[in-house]
Amino acid sequence: MPFTLDTLTTIAPCAFAMAPVGLMESLMTAKLVDEITDTRSSKTRESIGQGIANIVTGFFGGVGGCAMIGQTMINVRVSGARARFSTFLAGSFLMVLCIVFGPAVSDIPIGALVAVMVMVSFVTFDWHSIAPKTLKRMPAGELTVMAINVAVVVATHNLAIGVVVGSITAMVVFANRVAHLAQVTAVTDPAHAIVVHRVTGELFFASSNDLVGQFDYTTDPDKVVIDLSAAHIWDASSVAALDAIETKYTQRGKTVQITGLNGPSAYLHGKLSGELTPSRRPQPSHPERLPRQHSSPGGHCSAMAIRTTSSGCEVILFPCRAKRVVIVNSSP
Repeated sequence: MPFTLDTLTTIAPCAFAMAPVGLMESLMTAKLVDEITDTRSSKTRESIGQGIANIVTGFFGGVGGCAMIGQTMINVRVSGARARFSTFLAGSFLMVLCIVFGPAVSDIPIGALVAVMVMVSFVTFDWHSIAPKTLKRMPAGELTVMAINVAVVVATHNLAIGVVVGSITAMVVFANRVAHLAQVTAVTDPAHAIVVHRVTGELFFASSNDLVGQFDYTTDPDKVVIDLSAAHIWDASSVAALDAIETKYTQRGKTVQITGLNGPSAYLHGKLSGELTPSRRPQPSHPERLPRQHSSPGGHCSAMAIRTTSSGCEVILFPCRAKRVVIVNSSP
């Protein structure tokens, strides 16, 4: 077969359809074997090895392959295999069966092979996953993914399309679920001189829009602390949302300090903050009034308290792993 553009356009659709299905089946098979044998395998190594083997096989005119759930269940559950050497022996016996005993195998009726496959499917299927009691306890999102996956496979007769649509649906359901976990809790000192907004949850594109609307820009005091010790910044949209929050406070003459960022979040925020809008973010008119944060060894803050003193007020942040507290002083 000539190596031309027409050849690639003919092979590419089949290759892109088989690759995700084979990869998914290999990962599911590895996970199932780990559960049965009470061991842990490297899914990354399995995937890389499978990809290299399929590429090398193509240069010799071979057919690509992947892990087989049916044969694996017979090998592990029925035969009791526990070592990787059993996989080599299974392939060797299959090669001998095809080369040496090929004529005899060809005489086996197709109906008998179909019966074997039906029994393998019956034994392999996890019937407990579709039991009425199990379905009643499962979240609506999981049931939606399951139903859409099955419906697409039955309608298109293409497992690859079902896998892709099911994966996309699962990602959408997960993003929608995690987006609503981002919450903002406000703690104001008795003198109403400073407020600490503690943000919890994952901050990404799906939760950034709700984050901007959870602050009271009008009634908050002139000094605002945004504590992100219980949150994580994942993308640029979250940084843009924090910039928008800081801009709204600054336009009202209020100062803002963002604290509690972990390492990756601080790097992303420092790299993108102020760079995502055409105009430079407005700076506070009195930068000297920003609270001064004194760091303490340990992790991030998990609790806070506000204490009023004769010289102003103190926001006390208690780190998770530190032996000392972190005090943010605010002088009048």
